[in-house]
Amino acid sequence: MSITKGAPFVDINKRRLINGGDADVMQLYPMRHTFAWEAYLASNANHWLPTEISMQRDIEQWKSPTALTSDERKAFETVLGFFTTADSIAANNVVLAFYRHVTSPEVRMYLLRQGYEEAIHTHAYQYIVESLGMDESRIFNMYREVESIYNKDSMVLSLNEGVFDPSFKTGTFENDQKFLENMIVFSLIMEGIFFYSSFAVMFGFQRQNKLTGSAEQIQYIMRDESMHLNVGINMINTIKKEQPELWTPEFQRHVIDLVKRAVVLEYTFAQTVFPNGIFGMNAAGFKQYIEHIADRRLERVDLPAQYNVANPFPWMSEAVDLNKEKNFFETRVTEYKTGGTLQW
Repeated sequence: MSITKGAPFVDINKRRLINGGDADVMQLYPMRHTFAWEAYLASNANHWLPTEISMQRDIEQWKSPTALTSDERKAFETVLGFFTTADSIAANNVVLAFYRHVTSPEVRMYLLRQGYEEAIHTHAYQYIVESLGMDESRIFNMYREVESIYNKDSMVLSLNEGVFDPSFKTGTFENDQKFLENMIVFSLIMEGIFFYSSFAVMFGFQRQNKLTGSAEQIQYIMRDESMHLNVGINMINTIKKEQPELWTPEFQRHVIDLVKRAVVLEYTFAQTVFPNGIFGMNAAGFKQYIEHIADRRLERVDLPAQYNVANPFPWMSEAVDLNKEKNFFETRVTEYKTGGTLQW
């Protein structure tokens, strides 16, 4: 690393999300990618810790032989099994891919916060598992035992391999497009599709007034992940604007194919979670719900919807508020304050 004495501020017009020059020194101003700075400030205001939330009622219900059905227990355990792996994959991607190659200082500031939030999420799963006296090794190792979880994780990891290589560098058409692919797989698919069956499970428990402490922690996690998704989409669209040559018709078709593949993996996972249906939801309904979610993700990066189906779970619109993804966090910061009770 070298620093030139007396060098001027970086020209804002030369700031780019990737390939924007030396990122060794975090020179925040002049600031170009203000969406990331606003997200960084909002995320700090949203700070929470899992231990702030009481698990006493969850413990009583989990120990009760009649409070939960066997299908409900299976669904809860399977969701936790996916979550425990997913957030560690997310943290690795932030540190080993995004942060290494992003050259925008304000985006890097947000990524530091995002990495910390992924650690909080893993802490939350550990807190839930430990509080309920679950078999920790079985839950945290489930991605090796449950095929539908393994297949989702494998898709993400297989597409990240090249970007994770220590010798990988942006700056060529091929590598820049590979990095953009990584961003799409991580943001649109991992955080934008693969989390949503599991979120719906937890909202189902909450609507039944079951495992409410665990569900509240997942609400906080969903709020964080919605922010991650929105920032990821902003990063994708920024690279498209700054390097439009990457967004070829062939690459657009490739993105659509990846999303279609992810949809199949996600509703297959839903069939594992809901073999007999639960809380008024079944695998067929989840297939349509995931297709609905996928169309929304494609539209956010200016790609055509592929399924054109309605949301079969209208109560999820109230919980996740899909129609307001673009401005989900533009309300008063006081609505997202630190504390044991989540206020929407």
